[in-house]
Amino acid sequence: MYKKEEKEDLILEAALKVIKEKGFHGARMADIARKAGISYGLIYHYFKNKEAIFDAIIKRWWKGLFRSMEAMEENGDIRSRLLNIIYYFLNAYKEQPDLVNIFITEISRSTVNLNEERLGYFKRFMELTDRIMQDGIDCAYLRQDIKARYLTYIFLGALETFVSAMVLVSQRLEDDSLKHRIASSILEVFLNGARKRE
Repeated sequence: MYKKEEKEDLILEAALKVIKEKGFHGARMADIARKAGISYGLIYHYFKNKEAIFDAIIKRWWKGLFRSMEAMEENGDIRSRLLNIIYYFLNAYKEQPDLVNIFITEISRSTVNLNEERLGYFKRFMELTDRIMQDGIDCAYLRQDIKARYLTYIFLGALETFVSAMVLVSQRLEDDSLKHRIASSILEVFLNGARKRE
């Protein structure tokens, strides 16, 4: 017998696959129930509609990211805190590619599915990243002639574009050495630029 949380996880995993395949608007509750191996009626015992399932998926993503960022806030140096964000995206992509696919295609690169609550998560992410940038400026680790918000845009823009490209061409992260090379490349270019050093 499944516990409630296990059944919800089963439904969410099925929803990830169905939404990746058909898109959020093309996915139906019946498709998700079939993929989860449960009856159509039973799915409504756990989630009132498709939007509730989608929101549960989104919360899973953001909760993990915020927890990771807040844990580093007191103890991590600026470089480690930035690397932590990069690794969150890359680890998630390696371990749960369907979740990251949906984050990129249905949330990050689509305004159709953004409501006030979902937009609030993005704003919180920006605020937490701004805080890292401002701390970096305050301790003279980062440039002081560029606003923290602009540094946030540049950093997150590079990360999101890199991960988006991987998702769109279905590039897998098969081993940790590739993951480490990607993470160090993104951070190196952000912190020191792409120009060849003399």
